[in-house]
Parts: sequence; C-alpha cells; structure tokens
Amino acid sequence: MPRIERAVREILTAVGENPDREGLLETPARVARMYAELFRGLGENPRDHLQKFFTEKYDEMVLVRDISFCSVCEHHLLPFLGKAHIGYIPDGRVVGLSKLARVVESVSRRPQVQERMTEEIADLLVTELNAKGVAVVIEATHTCMTIRGVRKPGSQCVTSAMKGLFRSNLSSRSEVMTLIYGDRR
Repeated sequence: MPRIERAVREILTAVGENPDREGLLETPARVARMYAELFRGLGENPRDHLQKFFTEKYDEMVLVRDISFCSVCEHHLLPFLGKAHIGYIPDGRVVGLSKLARVVESVSRRPQVQERMTEEIADLLVTELNAKGVAVVIEATHTCMTIRGVRKPGSQCVTSAMKGLFRSNLSSRSEVMTLIYGDRR
C-alpha cells in the first residue's frame, strides 16, 4: 500500500497537480485501497470455488446469465464492466449456482483482457467439473475505449468460449445462445 501511495503522489505531481492540496491529501491512500479491491483476484485461486460439487444425474444445460462484473484493462488500467453468461452440461457433477458468480468475481478482479478472462472461466469449468460442454459469453463496455482514445460510448465487446458439446454440436450452441439472448434481442 505505501508503494502505491508513493506512486500516486508521483503521478499527481507528474500531471501538474499538487498532491499536498487539501482535496488531494488523502487521494493516494484512497487509490491504494481501490487498487487492493480491484485487484484482489490476484491473491485468489478461482478454482477453490469449484471444489465443492454435488453428484447428480442431471445432464441438461445449466445456465446462469447476467452475472455482473467489473475488471481492469491491463493495457490502460481502466475499468471494463459488463455481464457474464455461463452455461454448462454436467457429466455427473453440478456446482452451486453462486459458485459460478464467485468464479467470475475472482477471475475478473485482476488486470487482464476480456478474451483471456472468457477463456480462463471456460477452461476452469471444463477442468474442475469435467463438464460435457461449457459456454461462456461475456459482454462488456471498456472505458479505455469510451472515455479516451476513440471515445465511442455505448460500444460493447462480446467474447465467447465454447467447449465440448457447445463447440461440436450446433444445436447445443444454438440453444445456449437462444437462452442467453432470445428474449432480449
């Protein structure tokens, strides 16, 4: 935390601000606490959330959609925010639904790119649940694109990772996409 505080003071000075000005006095400490919160996923293993599962004969799709998240673009250290949709076809193992949201939370709380985040979540579910199929779709607005650079508010990036049956079976892939978007697009 002290290193971050010193770095923030240096940034404030470098951009022409006075870090000793009344309104900025506590800013370095606030920013340090913010980074600790935004990047807490670096100290977590998202795999831990998938260690407790239940043996069930259920072999149809399980889908949790609209899991909100906030992450940070590793290229500009600006937030990107959005929703993750996770579907899987169990092969004897189901996990508590909140665990899927916890995986998204853990993976999202680190500097990264959306493409890697999508793939990492899908790979975790394949590996830990031995699922027959996994579909992860992430939609996000990137502030590195909306408030700077090209400045295109309202634009969204959509990424997907399809594994197992969702990759090899067109009807399974269509079903999950219909369940995610069917009533909203």
